[in-house]
Amino acid sequence: MSQTPAASLQDIVGHAKEYGFVFPSSEIYDGLQAVYDYGQNGVELKNNLKAAWWKAMTQLHDNIVGIDAAIFMHPLTWKASGHVDGFNDPMIDNKDSKKRYRADQLLEGKAEQYEAEGQPEKAQALLAEMGRLLSAEDLNGVRELIIAENIKCPVSGTTNWTEVRQFNLMFSTQVGSVAEESNLIYLRPETAQGIFVNFLNVQKSGRMKVPFGIAQIGKAFRNEIVARQFTFRMREFEQMEMQFFIRPGTEMEWYEKWKEARMKFHKAIGLPAEKLKFHDHEKLAHYANAAVDIEFQFPFGFREMEGIHSRTDFDLRNHQELSKKKQQYFDSDLDENGKPYGNYIPYVLETSVGADRLFLAAFCNAYTVETVGEGEAQKERTYLKLHPALAPFKAAVLPLVKKDGLAEKAEGIANALKSSFRTVYDDGAAIGKRYTRQDLIGTPFCIAVDYQTMEDDTVTIRHRDSMEQERVAISELKEKIGYQVAIERILEAI
Repeated sequence: MSQTPAASLQDIVGHAKEYGFVFPSSEIYDGLQAVYDYGQNGVELKNNLKAAWWKAMTQLHDNIVGIDAAIFMHPLTWKASGHVDGFNDPMIDNKDSKKRYRADQLLEGKAEQYEAEGQPEKAQALLAEMGRLLSAEDLNGVRELIIAENIKCPVSGTTNWTEVRQFNLMFSTQVGSVAEESNLIYLRPETAQGIFVNFLNVQKSGRMKVPFGIAQIGKAFRNEIVARQFTFRMREFEQMEMQFFIRPGTEMEWYEKWKEARMKFHKAIGLPAEKLKFHDHEKLAHYANAAVDIEFQFPFGFREMEGIHSRTDFDLRNHQELSKKKQQYFDSDLDENGKPYGNYIPYVLETSVGADRLFLAAFCNAYTVETVGEGEAQKERTYLKLHPALAPFKAAVLPLVKKDGLAEKAEGIANALKSSFRTVYDDGAAIGKRYTRQDLIGTPFCIAVDYQTMEDDTVTIRHRDSMEQERVAISELKEKIGYQVAIERILEAI
């Protein structure tokens, strides 16, 4: 048995559509760029990932609770957060191809090229210079750096670039029944602000003591000018964020703790260590004093999957100033001098992972093509090597044939298991083809019902990854499979 080279993004996209994981949105109308729908299997995988994240945050930590804030928020929220004035991407156009690119991504691509050529020092120097220019808002300097590095448009092959300009990424809309009376509001570009404006509501109603966290899963919207790479960068996406409120001065300690905790989570759901790495930010966001990405090796290279940021007291302080409502916490714990810490605006440590990017990482990592058999019997086998707790279906029950009572027996087994975990019954085509169907959607266990089942109430369990089979009593199925497909297996590994 041997594994073939890594799959291309085209392979991933094709498999995702063919087997009900991800479809282009509004495809009958030729689709909408950078918008996707999750199919019947995709929504199950995504929901399982969200459930694992939610439980890892709220179930494993006594001091983290969840909320679900509205998408629409008062427009001053985005003034206080800095998004109205500073939520921009530096864009540059090629005059010959008429294509638009993010200037920072062009430079990052050049740095990746240097890395691949064995010139890491040159790559780091380029990223450092880019960070300096962007921090200084020197857009002309960014353009000159692109030209100096001889970065060409992938379409035209020329360096005929326009000036670099900033584009705000927020979608705006109107609220109100009459246009003249309406007010401008925004679709939220992040879920974090819904947590910040509810900081005191949660703290007081839950009698929470610092340090404590608030978790949320929700949709966010960004008018990405350059949206690409399947579900990696979309205009409508889902975030899983946790804001951890801490005493000022302790942020670096918590920063390191959450870096370690989040990396553990990604390994626990089955992402291999060699495909994960930390990447410190060259240019810090306006709210941060430290920031790092957890990157995953997608088919198009290492890219950000999760961000961990020390946001200081930027958000709560700005909301306090603009709303004129105090966002302070009274800390009765004693300092080194034996006095209460008293009132302060908490600092915040943020973990923010894209549910869609996590889905794509899990899917890319799971997609497996290997050669099985020998000689003339050799053939390729494709399957999704998903963690059993994440698979859309946990088990498939397959009668060997549809006659002699085997089908009825198998249906009875499937119905008995459905209350414990997602189970499918399938009696169409030869059993080998049915095994293949389940492999292609990542079902970890196939239960074959044969003539021996009718005699001794045992069945054969086929394991997806190894294709090994074992004989098990029907009475043991619920416990045996249920143990291996439970989210608890992920939580235990964190």
